[in-house]
Amino acid sequence: MNQEIQSQQSSKATFWTYLLKYGLPLVITVGLCWLLFHNINFGEMMEIIRRDCNFWWIGLALVVSVFSHVFRAARWQIQLRALGINASLWELTLSIFGTYAVNLVFPRLGEVWRTGYIAAEEKAPFTTVFGSMVADRLADTVTVAIITAATFLLAGPQLMEYLSQNPDAYDGVINLLTSPALWAGIVACLALVTWIFVKFPDNKVIAKIRSLWKGLWEGFAVIVKMPGKGRWLVLTCLVWGCYFFQLYVAFFSFPLTAEVVSRYGTIAVLVCFVLSSISMGVPSNGGIGPWQWAIIFGLSLYSAGIPGLTREYATSFANLVMGMQTLLLILLGIFTFIAISLRKKRKPTLQQ
Repeated sequence: MNQEIQSQQSSKATFWTYLLKYGLPLVITVGLCWLLFHNINFGEMMEIIRRDCNFWWIGLALVVSVFSHVFRAARWQIQLRALGINASLWELTLSIFGTYAVNLVFPRLGEVWRTGYIAAEEKAPFTTVFGSMVADRLADTVTVAIITAATFLLAGPQLMEYLSQNPDAYDGVINLLTSPALWAGIVACLALVTWIFVKFPDNKVIAKIRSLWKGLWEGFAVIVKMPGKGRWLVLTCLVWGCYFFQLYVAFFSFPLTAEVVSRYGTIAVLVCFVLSSISMGVPSNGGIGPWQWAIIFGLSLYSAGIPGLTREYATSFANLVMGMQTLLLILLGIFTFIAISLRKKRKPTLQQ
């Protein structure tokens, strides 16, 4: 009887875990896409794309995107070699292609897939490879934080000008930042978490969190100790440089977004880039939905001085760029799984 109850409880836990992992991102994606499209005239959007889009710029942006994946694979290779795992650049590049393709269907599962794929190919412990992958993602988080801080310092005057022209938004930001309830809530949450960790150090959940945090820290610490740190930093700059340059190039695919660059400079693209990078933290399928919202909001900061840069125009730009990027990830995913399948078929022949 007890085993049946435990089995039922385990099934329920698994159901809710899968629902939170995959159901919630799907709901968020669908909800944000509905908000994005429900007041949009599709005919008008397609007309804007047909009339104004120069697909050569979009093609160049996609080529830059492929290079970002290769640079990411090369950066991960340095971390893995520091752990004694000598995966080839080809295998790691395939794993990166596959990661983004899997994430389109099952958010965040792509990272688990690439960990399992490399661990199986290299006969390496899953936890070791997973730790290096987590370190890879933590490095991205730190990079985004640095870029965000630098961008807000550089674009401060432009953001203040936008807020001054939109008093409701300005008042909302000021009221939020000066809200006693907000800061009291933050302090209370930090105090509660600290108290729980101190009061219940032997609790299974607390112990698991401590163990997870220790593993994450050790994985991140490898970056500090490993050989090739300079090359790793260069590759990090190349990865994020490609991400930024991809969006920068895409801005030239439409006349009015190109005018944003011409009139407001590279900082305008950087603001949109930071907003879109932060939006990827929202659980969704491949960033679809949050990414477009971030770009549309970013363009709205500069639309006052550019007649014609309406919400419909910004939406057309954002949807096209995201749509083409998504198509690229699908094609790279198909290529990856075909390449892996052919490689597995050749293995028995080579062994004979």
